[in-house]
Amino acid sequence: MTDPMPFLRERLHAAGLTDVVAVEPVAGGLAAVAGLARRADGTSVFVKAFGGPPPDGAFAAEAEGLTALREAGGLATPEVVLADRDVLVLSVLRPRPASEPFWERLAHELARLHTTTRHPRFGWHRDNWLGRRRQVNTWHDDGFEFFARHRLLRWLGERRVREALDAADRAALERLCDRLPELLPAGPACLTHGDLWASNVMAASDGRPALIDPAVSYTWAEVDLAHLWTTAPPPEAHVFFERYTELTGLDRDWRARAPILQLRQHLAVIAQFDPDWGAADLVRATLAPFRQRH
Repeated sequence: MTDPMPFLRERLHAAGLTDVVAVEPVAGGLAAVAGLARRADGTSVFVKAFGGPPPDGAFAAEAEGLTALREAGGLATPEVVLADRDVLVLSVLRPRPASEPFWERLAHELARLHTTTRHPRFGWHRDNWLGRRRQVNTWHDDGFEFFARHRLLRWLGERRVREALDAADRAALERLCDRLPELLPAGPACLTHGDLWASNVMAASDGRPALIDPAVSYTWAEVDLAHLWTTAPPPEAHVFFERYTELTGLDRDWRARAPILQLRQHLAVIAQFDPDWGAADLVRATLAPFRQRH
């Protein structure tokens, strides 16, 4: 049988998994190339690699994030088979079911993650990656300063962001950052997934929710909630938001805050992808109240 993805098979062989006989492509990845690798004994593993030079330490950081979510937060994640500079190999998960009980269980597990992993500081002990761009995690005592500097303003130096946002947009973002203490509650830092949208929610072999592709850090829990809320979750996920807010005691205004928190992800998308799927328009709409009027 002809191998449809010889690039990934060659990477796996170079990393020591010489029993891989073929790799079938899988859909869903944006920044990396992914496939399902079939081994000589008939078992399979999930594998991904970057088409060009890999970001420094990206797969090691991702593997560490999966371990942190599992060990500190009690979440299901794929087992790490291999993580080196060029390739990440994980155990195979199942597609998530289109059921409300599944999403209700995720609400309980994410609420537990966010309420049992609180930390006195914002950040992480190392930088990690959102796609092919570095997520800066320098420690800060102040959550507003951390979010402004490392989740929003950090993106203004990216070429695509400079091209997409004009001077007035950038000034509006800076004004929004100055006003963050008025716009967002001063919540505690906790362990967050960091890239939580529906495509990163799958199922373990026992059916429980399992998360992939993290960009972990200690920051506000609402960062995860906002990302999931604003990226077209499936209809059955409505129970997730109802139950999560009940379990965490979150106030009713969280939906109104979500566009501000989601600016971080929109800016990351603009920085990496063309087209940007409307991210620049969404950024400008969120910044509109902060533009100076003459």
